[in-house]
Amino acid sequence: MATIVACYKWVLDEEDLVINPDRSIDVSHARGKISEFDKSAIEATMQVAAQTGDATATLTFGTPDVRKSLKDALSRGPATGYWVGDAAACDADALVTSQVLASAIRTIDGTSLVICAEGASDTYARQIAPRVGALLDWPTVTSVIEMKVEGDSITATRKLDGCLETVTVNRPCVIAVLPAGYEPPIPGLKAVLSAGKKPLHELGIAELGCDPAPAAKVLSSQGFIANRRNVIFVDGDASDKVTSLVSALKKEGMLS
Repeated sequence: MATIVACYKWVLDEEDLVINPDRSIDVSHARGKISEFDKSAIEATMQVAAQTGDATATLTFGTPDVRKSLKDALSRGPATGYWVGDAAACDADALVTSQVLASAIRTIDGTSLVICAEGASDTYARQIAPRVGALLDWPTVTSVIEMKVEGDSITATRKLDGCLETVTVNRPCVIAVLPAGYEPPIPGLKAVLSAGKKPLHELGIAELGCDPAPAAKVLSSQGFIANRRNVIFVDGDASDKVTSLVSALKKEGMLS
């Protein structure tokens, strides 16, 4: 049976981050969670599996704490969980992460489709899906908001700046999805309880043959301060001011 693998990242909850006056970031009280965008990748996996009848699995790479994510991930529908927990994940860049994920995917029998989020909610670097696809030598489609599967053929709708694009690709392939169209539901109690009984498979960096040394290392992080434009609309009545505001937001790219 073919398998669809949903890749996800365990990140710090941004609501728990504290920006200090010197713009340093206090993460001491931050809890972990599955990246919000990656929840959509898991949901997309389940929607495609509903069309195909394929087996489903999740895959994640992180520090040993990433094990805490497995029950949440599996409560969202996938049948099996794969994880790579290693302290090297603290310093892992996109190069290391993609190598680990691609190597792990090769060990999962029958994998014909890998679904990732367009980017993770902490960095949104948008690198993992293209890199994994390149390492596997599989075609990769990004910015996907809808998929229709017929046999080994996938017709995907991509949301680009100012237009939609429809492409067809054959499996095996890698797909990166946007949250639009794949809004993840909140798992019910029955799903959460059954998740604890699903099979788990731990993989190690050494057995995967991956070099944990990153090509790039983050030296420091600072909180971002947004400089407001403080534009005030004074001409016309309330309706005119609203129209001017909407027009300005569209020009800024805040509205489509």
